[in-house]
Amino acid sequence: MMTVANRDRMLHVDLSSASVESCPVPEAWRRQFVGGKGLGARYLYDKLDAGTDPLGPENILLFMLGPVSGLLPGETRYAAVTKSPLTGGFLDSYAGGTFPDTLAGALQDHTGILVTGRASEPVKLVVEADGATVEPAETWGQDTAETDAAFPEAAVACIGPAGEQGVAFATIASDGGEHHAGRGGAGTVMGAKRLKAVVVRGEPPTDLAELREQYAKRYREGDTGQWLNASGTVETVDFANAIGALSTRGWEDGQFEGADSVGIEAVQELAAGREYDDADSPGGFRVQTEDGETVPRGATAMSLGAGLGIDDFDAVATLGETCNRLGLDLISAGSAVAWAIKAGDAGLLAESLDYGSPDDARALLEEIVARESTLGDALADGVDAASARLGGDDLLPTVKAMELPAYDPRGARSMALAYATSDRGACHRRALPIEREGFDGNWGPERAAAAVIREQDQRSVLWCLVVDDFVGDAFDDLGAEWLDAVGLDTDGDLATVGERVWTLTRLFNVREGISRADDELPAKLQEPLDSGPNAGAAIDTESFDAMLDEYYRQRGWDADGHPTPETIERLGLADAVDQSTLPADTALGE
Repeated sequence: MMTVANRDRMLHVDLSSASVESCPVPEAWRRQFVGGKGLGARYLYDKLDAGTDPLGPENILLFMLGPVSGLLPGETRYAAVTKSPLTGGFLDSYAGGTFPDTLAGALQDHTGILVTGRASEPVKLVVEADGATVEPAETWGQDTAETDAAFPEAAVACIGPAGEQGVAFATIASDGGEHHAGRGGAGTVMGAKRLKAVVVRGEPPTDLAELREQYAKRYREGDTGQWLNASGTVETVDFANAIGALSTRGWEDGQFEGADSVGIEAVQELAAGREYDDADSPGGFRVQTEDGETVPRGATAMSLGAGLGIDDFDAVATLGETCNRLGLDLISAGSAVAWAIKAGDAGLLAESLDYGSPDDARALLEEIVARESTLGDALADGVDAASARLGGDDLLPTVKAMELPAYDPRGARSMALAYATSDRGACHRRALPIEREGFDGNWGPERAAAAVIREQDQRSVLWCLVVDDFVGDAFDDLGAEWLDAVGLDTDGDLATVGERVWTLTRLFNVREGISRADDELPAKLQEPLDSGPNAGAAIDTESFDAMLDEYYRQRGWDADGHPTPETIERLGLADAVDQSTLPADTALGE
């Protein structure tokens, strides 16, 4: 049995020269930012100049672990951290499965891999306990499942055709496409570097078994563990539909009349004889179609089912598998198809697509990846880019050019604030206050801001440890007991670590020119819903601006969304900040 890894080194890989070097991580950075998202953000801020092309060789891509990776119960995860080609801002995206577990064993005392440069020909990075090498990639042109199958004795993180073709919302896939670092285009950056795959061989760590079992038991017996093992995340479809917040047919409705056909009741009925289950693993609930394809998460049914008006379970599953094999973020993919349907209806396109047609959806997804038509090429760069090129900028909501997930904030206004202030663009994984406000009635600005901030900071801590979101619910100390077990002292309590990381990602985005104007309310959300419990509901700019003002005040940011000098000093970020890139009224000492 290996001893607990200190994880105080970083593996630097330069694809331009095919060189690999092991470098120490500054101890002060480990204390301040711990690992995962935090440490990745610190490297990204330090290594990139403002305005770096996300698809240029100077951009960096980090595969990050945390100090307790591979030791916790549940599904081990890794963080892909980079500058997003979709938003032009900070990006962290997460995936589980066998890859991060194996990576945790192979990297030993390293906390991650920092990739820079661009290979002259397609390559793969092979990582083993005794070193790493850059080698030619024989699987360029293959989809994610085919690439994974080429290395049956290893764990693989790879891109599919979408990443190779530079689709701005390409994913990094593992386990044959079952798991994805999905949102924001981390796979696009990987493709621009001509890095087809990271192939890893190693034995996962087995330390702290007693502590692991304690937390596994706590998780299994807790509300989140029991809910997740009973339904995966498929039940989120029913929840959002019940409160009138399930975006349907391109955000026109808040309820989907076909939800029963793709929600938990239908899934459990359809799963008879084709369900498998691992009671110790979060997300153990899985369902397979008649063709043996797996329905992974609720987002599939929400974005590719309700969002496109498709109520056939197997058809939705097949669309999800199409995204998985091509290496497409299914949330952005569903939004792209919905935008095309609406644009056709608005007379902006020569062609016309229909809601409820899986064949139309699948054909367009393949067209997007191939970039073989004006429409496919435009949508390959995201909905905002397609709108700028073809018209229709008010057809679907986005924040910082990232398409919104399927929770409609017109059913809970605090969700609009969560989307608008997310550091990577519209995201429900940064904060999900709709789970409470959806039953409480609309909150005032102070309560909404406090709830969003608390969740953002807490989740930032969990992503510094790179903890499965659901297992994190078993923590009552944000993971302090685990950090004590591996001997890592932090600079301040863990709540402060979370706030520090969130503020650093904001400073990165400010340096890239992001300000209050980018924390905007999408025009689509100012239109009333057509039906459901929230029929007629819309979010007005006055109430939204009041929430945003209060959010900035509680964050210690100025009216334009820039962290103030006092906040930067209080969080110990003065040494990290490139003051020359900050707005004049934000610079320290002013």
